Amino acid sequence: MKPLDRNISRRDFLKSVGLISAGVLLPPNKRQILQRSIRSFSDFPVDKKLGRICVAEVSIRSEPSANAPAIGTLYEDDVVEWIQEVVGEVPDYRLSRHWVKIPEGYVYAPSVQPVKNIPNVPVSEIPYQATTKGMWAEVTQPYVDVKVTKYPPEGFWLKENYNPRLYYSQVMWIDDMRTEDGVVEYLISDRYGSRGDKLWGPAEAFRPLTEEEISPIHPDVGDKKVRINLNQETLSCYEGKNEVYFCQISAGTNFDDEGNPAEESKTPVGTRPIWRKLISIHMEGGTAGGGYDLPGVPWTCLFVGEGVAIHSTFWHNDYGAKRSHGCINASPEDAKWIFRWTDPQVPYDPGDVTVSMPGGTTIEVVEN
Repeated sequence: MKPLDRNISRRDFLKSVGLISAGVLLPPNKRQILQRSIRSFSDFPVDKKLGRICVAEVSIRSEPSANAPAIGTLYEDDVVEWIQEVVGEVPDYRLSRHWVKIPEGYVYAPSVQPVKNIPNVPVSEIPYQATTKGMWAEVTQPYVDVKVTKYPPEGFWLKENYNPRLYYSQVMWIDDMRTEDGVVEYLISDRYGSRGDKLWGPAEAFRPLTEEEISPIHPDVGDKKVRINLNQETLSCYEGKNEVYFCQISAGTNFDDEGNPAEESKTPVGTRPIWRKLISIHMEGGTAGGGYDLPGVPWTCLFVGEGVAIHSTFWHNDYGAKRSHGCINASPEDAKWIFRWTDPQVPYDPGDVTVSMPGGTTIEVVEN
């Protein structure tokens, strides 16, 4: 996994350099981009493909090439209209040839999280499950600002954020609701892996998950295996000898955040079974200067020790390149399919299953 630097929000950054203060003169293209970036989500089309900038900043190019003239700059959490994905030139020291065409030009695709803007109607009341009151819910807007219920918070990601946010495709646990200043809000938390922090956020940003959509895929098939190729950065799902699913992934970088070789950042080679699965978990690890603290990581399948898993990723779009601290990063759609297909099967409540040996579906990790 690779954490995002969220120590300062985009708007705070722009304020700090004076870009959105009154009377600032900017080139026409930059004025237009800034005006677009501060629009409310209601200005964006509903259920159409958008892009959220998921790096500190990225240049807009006139053509899909890092050698093309830069005609503007976008900052983390800016939201753009995703016209189409195109194949262009590979920047130095990168692998992907994919670029996103936006109205102003082209942006390197690994820096853009595919998102949508899908508002939701709040539930009338929080439902009761088999063991407790609550529901799983997925963020369906590019991002949503949330409020901490008590200070100081316990989680590092909250302590270091002036404007804490959750992002498209994250899955959280909701167990209460209220109306504040005419806005219906949900009480949000990590059911697993949390330090105890709870958050309030607007209900329209969260889509309740149903039991049907997490139901098992091909549950009666016994001969299942997942094969991960670290050299090709691919994952295949087999039923017997038949490949039934294929996707690109991002495995361990093999290096720490300073660029030094690091065993803990490698994805271990070998064959091991899935021993625990969770609908969503809070993940943290590493050191203060090079660690990660990530709430709401969905569709998690643990297969090595306490921390190596296949899971969904919302902080990059660079599948096919090594990006993690040892885990297998997959797109939200791919991670969810793998989660539903693999064993053990996970009920909606509690949304967490641990099995003893011989474990669940076998995960085979190879280097060629």
